[in-house]
Amino acid sequence: MNEVHRLEFTKSRIYGKLKNMQKILIPISIIIAGILIAGAFVYINQAKIKTPISKEGLSPQQIAEKAINYINANKDTLTGGSTASLLNVVEEESVYKIHLEVGGSEYDSYVTKDGKYLFPGGYNLEETTKEEAPEEEEAVSPETPKRDTPDVKLFVMSYCPYGLQAQKMFLPVYDLLKNEAEMGVYFVNYIMHEKKEIDENLRQYCIQVEEKEKYSDYLNCFVKDGNFEKCLSEANIDKAKLGTCISNTDNTYNITNQYNDKSTWLNGNFPKFDIHTDLNEKYGVRGSPTVVINDKVIEVSPRSPEKFKETVCQSFNSPPSECSQTLSNTAFSPGFGLETGSSSGGGQCK
Repeated sequence: MNEVHRLEFTKSRIYGKLKNMQKILIPISIIIAGILIAGAFVYINQAKIKTPISKEGLSPQQIAEKAINYINANKDTLTGGSTASLLNVVEEESVYKIHLEVGGSEYDSYVTKDGKYLFPGGYNLEETTKEEAPEEEEAVSPETPKRDTPDVKLFVMSYCPYGLQAQKMFLPVYDLLKNEAEMGVYFVNYIMHEKKEIDENLRQYCIQVEEKEKYSDYLNCFVKDGNFEKCLSEANIDKAKLGTCISNTDNTYNITNQYNDKSTWLNGNFPKFDIHTDLNEKYGVRGSPTVVINDKVIEVSPRSPEKFKETVCQSFNSPPSECSQTLSNTAFSPGFGLETGSSSGGGQCK
């Protein structure tokens, strides 16, 4: 049997076994994961999907969108009527992992690279079964460059769940060290979460430009539930000044015009947000969140305030007394809200 026939034979055996396991895995998936999406896998090509498969094949983004389209076309059966939305997609071994939101909750599902099969969850059969999940390990960060006054930049998309998680990590450290270091929130130069993300990026950018001393109050409110109108009032933001800044910034960087012209979108999928494009290119920013300290990209994991404080304090030539204070060692959950204890410390929108 030659190599091509062997691969095709192996593939057919795997798919055959998966079909036999479908009835067994459905209740296991629901019980263990609490996922609303039904079925251990779904043969997507049975659905009337409008996205055609070209001779060159579909990109990972198109494969993921095809799966989301299938889920929403059958949402009464698969999600109990809730609409699924795509957060991001990454290649993982022989499949694509898609991170999606259904009814306010987030899930990881998997799609085969040929765009035919959708799996609501995955299990590594080569790992030894454990009764308890292993504790999240701290990432070993590269050595942080030191300065007398560190420069700390957090790049986010304002509606990215992991960007919100990082902002919640950032805020206690900002309140502690804002007089000792240069700290600010910057923006990835494209968006993934519709027009509302452009509006919020502009809003947060201009608050930092016009009334930076009020930004922490605004952001501490916004990350709770995303109610920006309430947060503008609670932080006592000058709305007239804010509106002028937003209009001028929008015109300067041609943001809304580019949003309305899809021919300008990155890869045809992502509207541009050019305010910090020069910094994105300088540091090689590829997703939300990205932490840059003293001109070096630094990985912070877990995304707890204490871990972030330690990382920033290591960037001082002489750490200030504030660095002796202890903050929370627990990471916040992705998305809006102040829930803690999340294991999604390394997630990113990209």
